Amino acid sequence: MSKQRFLLHTCCAPCSIAIIDELKSTYDLTVFFYNPNIHPEEEYLKRKKEVVRVCKEWNVPMVDMDYEVEKWHSETKGLENEPEGGARCAKCFAMRLKYAAQYAAENNFDMYSTSLTSGRNKKADIICPLGESFGKKYGVEFHCEDWKKGGRPTSAKATVGKQESRQEKAARLINERGIYRQDYCGCVYSKYI
Repeated sequence: MSKQRFLLHTCCAPCSIAIIDELKSTYDLTVFFYNPNIHPEEEYLKRKKEVVRVCKEWNVPMVDMDYEVEKWHSETKGLENEPEGGARCAKCFAMRLKYAAQYAAENNFDMYSTSLTSGRNKKADIICPLGESFGKKYGVEFHCEDWKKGGRPTSAKATVGKQESRQEKAARLINERGIYRQDYCGCVYSKYI
C-alpha cells in the first residue's frame, strides 16, 4: 500500500526540522516553502537555504515558491501597527496557507499542514481553522496539529528508552547540524518591534 501524499508548508528549518523528521517515514512527504513575509530578502535566502539543506540531506522533495514580498505588503496593508500575534499575523498565515492548500489540491496531495504552529508565538487555535477552511475550499484535508506539543519530555533522570519531546529533538537536530536560528519571526514589523 502506498503512503499518503503530504505537503508540509515550512517557515524555516528550526521550526520544521523535527516535524520533517517525524513525517518523512510515515508519509510521502514534500516540503513547501512559501514565505513572502520574511524580511529582508537576505534573511529570506538564509532561511530558505537551511530548509533546502535539510531536505537534501534527508532526500525529501521541496517546492520553492516565489518570493512575492510586494504581494505580502499588499495583503497586510493597513495592519502595519498590529502587535505580533494580531490581525497582521492572521492575514499572513492565511496568505501562506491558501497557497499551500491550492498547491496541494492542484498536485494531488492527500493532505497538507504547516510548521507554523511549532513557533512559540504562533497559536494553533488561529492557524488550524484557517488551514481547515482553505482545505475545504480546495478539497484537500488539513492536518491540524500543534507541533509544539508531542513526545515525552526527557528529564535529567531519564532512563534508556524515554522519548525526547519535539522541542528537545528540534534543538538537538539544529545543534548537530549547525542550523541557522533567526531571532525574529520574519516580517519587517516583527524585526523592529
